[in-house]
Amino acid sequence: MNNKNTYGYTPEEYVKFKEFAWKVLLSFGLTYMFFYNGRQNINLVLIQMAEGLGSTTAAMGVVSSSLFWCYSFGQLINGRLGAYFGYKRFMMFGIAASVILNIFISFQSSIAVIALFWGLNGFCQSMVWANGIGVLNKWWPKKDRGFATGLATAFSGVAQIVTYMTILLCLDLNPEWGWRAAFRYPMLPMAIMLVVFAILFKNQPEDIGLNPFVEEDRVHVDKDEAVALELESKGFWHPYRLVFAEYKVIIFCFIAAIAGVGRYGLLTWIPTYFTESMGLSIKAGIISAILLPVGQACAEFAFPFMTDKFFNGKREPMLVFASVATFFGMILFTFVETKFFASITLLIVGMFSMIDGVIWAVAGDMGGKTLTSTVVGVLDWAVYMGAAVQAVCFGYVKDVFGWDAIFVTIGCLYLLMLILTLKARNMKMQKL
Repeated sequence: MNNKNTYGYTPEEYVKFKEFAWKVLLSFGLTYMFFYNGRQNINLVLIQMAEGLGSTTAAMGVVSSSLFWCYSFGQLINGRLGAYFGYKRFMMFGIAASVILNIFISFQSSIAVIALFWGLNGFCQSMVWANGIGVLNKWWPKKDRGFATGLATAFSGVAQIVTYMTILLCLDLNPEWGWRAAFRYPMLPMAIMLVVFAILFKNQPEDIGLNPFVEEDRVHVDKDEAVALELESKGFWHPYRLVFAEYKVIIFCFIAAIAGVGRYGLLTWIPTYFTESMGLSIKAGIISAILLPVGQACAEFAFPFMTDKFFNGKREPMLVFASVATFFGMILFTFVETKFFASITLLIVGMFSMIDGVIWAVAGDMGGKTLTSTVVGVLDWAVYMGAAVQAVCFGYVKDVFGWDAIFVTIGCLYLLMLILTLKARNMKMQKL
């Protein structure tokens, strides 16, 4: 944080504010890092599940998509519900429920039952992210928002690596459990981090006896105060009327959906690609694919941080760069024929395609202190709508047209993202 500006606090208050801002950021980030154990685990054992349950890869893609659909629509309301019921309490319920549902799924043998409870798990998983980002906005001013959201998003990128390594360990510990191990052991660190989260996470500075921080930009402060005052006299759904009245939010919904296709299209299918196309074992396929989330984790922190430091808080230039680079990276991937070059290309593509951190910084800019969780929820809904569509469609695309069709489709969608970003860059918010 910027020591030249204490954001309306005395020096002593500012030290306390900074300390708790870091506690909130790190407790949220570390908890979320293990939270992916209850979401990404299914992607790494899809083939085992299909074989064990007597199903097909395409059918398991539909099962996987049930989480995306429920997570997506959960985001639409859970960002607002968290603000209504209390962010911390709401988030803790979502984490605990996800642990229970994963363990329950590990004892099932019916694809229909698994799909049902995997969808419920998706809804519970959607209770955490938007609310966490909403709380960060109450602790981290606009000047440092790219850093804070970038670091939080980087934890979610590292989470994918943690999940990969956790599943590998689970398969070794109890090979006789097969795919079921992926829904049992990974829940232990989730439960442990829930306790840490309960101790360290605070909803707002008022919880530790401080006033809210004061932004440097007076115009920004006046807008926040006006929106907060308006919401006091309106109903539960009024924030959605404000958010969906903004054309810039609508455009970023499409950008976020494309980001969801790119991120989860690769995460869902790349381990299977290495296993099926290159003849690797499930474990070798997971190891070969691990450079993808490594690249994503690097970008999730670096990209939004760079928008703070090099673009003076403007987010669109980084989206333009990422769109162009991802297009060429995905086209290049169709020419790769060896495991080594495929892994290196994945590292590069993973970095350039991962623009979620920038999207959350944009959401904070658009929503301010009052509506960030709602805006993040709306944009994360769009991300997971894209993720759900790819989970259903790409299984069939692969079966009919081959693996290259998936990669070319993702590349072309990032060109569309480029066009949308150029459209949005000069748009002004009307009411927020």
